[in-house]
Amino acid sequence: MKYFPARPARDMDSFDQHILTLLQRDASISLKDLAEAVNLSTTPCWKRVKRLEEDGYILGRVALLDPERLGLGLTVFVQLKTQRHDSAWLEQFAATVTGFEEVMECYRMSGDWDYMLRVVVGDIAAYDRFYKKLITHTDGLSNITSSFAMEQMKYTTAYPVHRA
Repeated sequence: MKYFPARPARDMDSFDQHILTLLQRDASISLKDLAEAVNLSTTPCWKRVKRLEEDGYILGRVALLDPERLGLGLTVFVQLKTQRHDSAWLEQFAATVTGFEEVMECYRMSGDWDYMLRVVVGDIAAYDRFYKKLITHTDGLSNITSSFAMEQMKYTTAYPVHRA
C-alpha cells in the first residue's frame, strides 16, 4: 500500500463522490460507462478520475480474489503485547510483519493489546507454521492471543464517500 503525505482535504462534489463509489464497486468499469453513470462526458470524467488519483483518494486499482477458491479459508485475528515500545523496535517489527504474506492487515492499537493482525491461511496447520515464524522472527513479544473467525458476517472494501 502506498502512503501519501498528509494533504489538506479537498472538498469533493457529488460527481467526485459518485465516481469514487462506482470505482470502489468495480474498478474495471469503462470510462464511457463511468461517465454515463455520473452524467458527465468522458473527458471531464477522466480529468476527475486523474485528479482523484493525484490527490491520493485513489490509491490503486486491484482485483478482489476469493480466499476460499485459493485454499485460504481460515482467518485469524492475532493480538500481540510487546515488552518494547521504542521506535527502533517498532521499525523492525513493522518490517518483519509486513514481510509475511499471511498478514493481510496490521494495526498498532490503543488499549490492552499493542498490535492486531489479520492473518489468512489455509488451515490450522498453516497457522501454526505462521505462528512459529512470527515468534522466531520477532523479539520482545510478551503475549500473543489468536481468535479464529467462524463466519464472515460482512466484508467490504468500499468506504462511505457521501457526506452530509
